[in-house]
Amino acid sequence: MLISPSSFSVQSCPALLNHEVRKLGSSETINLCDEYAGKVILVVNTASKCMFTSQYDGLEKLYQQKKDSGLVVLGFPSNDFGSQEPGSEENIQKFCRINYGVQFPMFRKVKVTGNDAHPFYRDLREVSGKTPRWNFHKYLIGRDGELISSYASWTGPNSNKLLKAIDRAL
Repeated sequence: MLISPSSFSVQSCPALLNHEVRKLGSSETINLCDEYAGKVILVVNTASKCMFTSQYDGLEKLYQQKKDSGLVVLGFPSNDFGSQEPGSEENIQKFCRINYGVQFPMFRKVKVTGNDAHPFYRDLREVSGKTPRWNFHKYLIGRDGELISSYASWTGPNSNKLLKAIDRAL
């Protein structure tokens, strides 16, 4: 059954998605529930100078292949690990578009670990019991706004395990 975002009211917004986030390189803030409720969501903390940075390519391909079926990839740049995302938001945005053709939604650079983590990442940590241990950690959220699973950095966007979970959720 396809769930449209408009079928969610403020009262019925899944708690995990009830967060305000600012788009990368923009002053525009959105509510994750308003924008993405009813979709399958892959949340990824990203970095431009990491051994896993090439995953941008696979994430974009995955997004393009499955967005019409209801998948959205959400990128959250973070400098938490090895200072591997030192650039400004404008630099990050330019890097992602020029080098990997990234069109999936990207949001402001955030902390994903510790007490200063963005509230969305604190909630992801709480419901999954897993904190990102490096860049390109992934959380998969179902159409109902509930966490399906989390995946360590080395689980790439073309991993059979991840792809099977996404296909089941779609």
